[in-house]
Amino acid sequence: MEHEQSRRLEKRRRKRCVILIVIVVLIVIVIIAVVLGLTLRQNKMVLFQHFFICCFCIFRCTTDCQKVWDAFEQAYVNKDPCKVAVEAYDPLIVAAPFKPQCNRMIFWSKTKDVVHGFTEKRDCFVTLEDTLLGSVLDGLTWCGKEGSKGTFTTGCPGWSKCKNNPVLSFWRRISAAFADVACGNVTAMLSGSIDTPFNSTSIFASIEVVRFQASRIKSLNVVMVLQSNCTDSSLNNLRQSLDTGITYSCKDVHESRIQECGAKPEIACGACW
Repeated sequence: MEHEQSRRLEKRRRKRCVILIVIVVLIVIVIIAVVLGLTLRQNKMVLFQHFFICCFCIFRCTTDCQKVWDAFEQAYVNKDPCKVAVEAYDPLIVAAPFKPQCNRMIFWSKTKDVVHGFTEKRDCFVTLEDTLLGSVLDGLTWCGKEGSKGTFTTGCPGWSKCKNNPVLSFWRRISAAFADVACGNVTAMLSGSIDTPFNSTSIFASIEVVRFQASRIKSLNVVMVLQSNCTDSSLNNLRQSLDTGITYSCKDVHESRIQECGAKPEIACGACW
């Protein structure tokens, strides 16, 4: 119980830290723009780096913050923003590796708001966006340009404009790294409100599931939310995609039940679904 409370307090400290950094960043943008007459775009380029480094220094004091930034930046700087390969982020994974959190790792597809609404309130599970790399860069946009050493936060290609854009390649790479350290009993939250809950083109299906190894993972427990139906035919493909030796189970759970568990810490995590 004390360990869970400690983790919850740490999560709150991180969240407050991010909020404070954002506030400071906004203040600095205004001051620099007014006093020095610099453009907002130039400020964002500099402040994106400061935001990234500050988050790493505060969250993980033992991390070489500048080293992590350099590994991140080299993936896309001075490159065509539609030609950033997934492998370009390999040095970043080496600089800031993921740590296994057996029996606590939860994956998701088309249920981001639901799963994060739960993990923000309860410390039962950890999503990719709850990790250091995921939490720092979730929701942000960045890219480089040929002939420039800068990091840009505007004028970058959208998520689906080109396959090898900096943001999509980043999430594909760290999704693979997160799946590579999955161990014990793994959970996945899928949406039952769409035609194909297990879509072969999703990051969960095409990158994460295929990296699940029976030598590390004992079981995959699927939680179907919203208009749930564990009998959906696409889940047959999920079962067939699993490495031999990984046990599969699925349970239909209404979103209201997940929200209730998030709001009531007295409900044991194992009783949420």
